[in-house]
Amino acid sequence: MGNHALILAATKSSSGTNLLPIILIVVLFMLVYMTMTRRSRARQAQQQQSTIVPGARVRTTSGMYGTVTSLEDNDDVMVEIAPGVNIRVMRRALVPLPQDAASGTGPVPDAEPPADSTSDDEPSADGRNPQDRNV
Repeated sequence: MGNHALILAATKSSSGTNLLPIILIVVLFMLVYMTMTRRSRARQAQQQQSTIVPGARVRTTSGMYGTVTSLEDNDDVMVEIAPGVNIRVMRRALVPLPQDAASGTGPVPDAEPPADSTSDDEPSADGRNPQDRNV
């Protein structure tokens, strides 16, 4: 009876050790994949940063749209966000807009809302605010 328990214990431990190399290989592949995608994203971001030249339409990471007016040094860029209003922004905080968005075929971020629309602060005719999501 004692030998039978030893044989069962030996077979259970050997099946458990067979899974260990497979788990290690899967973890290793996941680490390599994550490292490669991180490097790829960093390379793509650096290529986009190099396309920023004066006259290019850009969006800051905080969501402000503007046009690059000048490059101050390696890290700073002057961006015109409104006529006559220039701000200094780090180059890393800018995302170049695609050509179709910069040419005006898409929605224009500087456009004013139509005159017939109601303000966000004004309630509609039935007294409810359209921004209130709990209605």
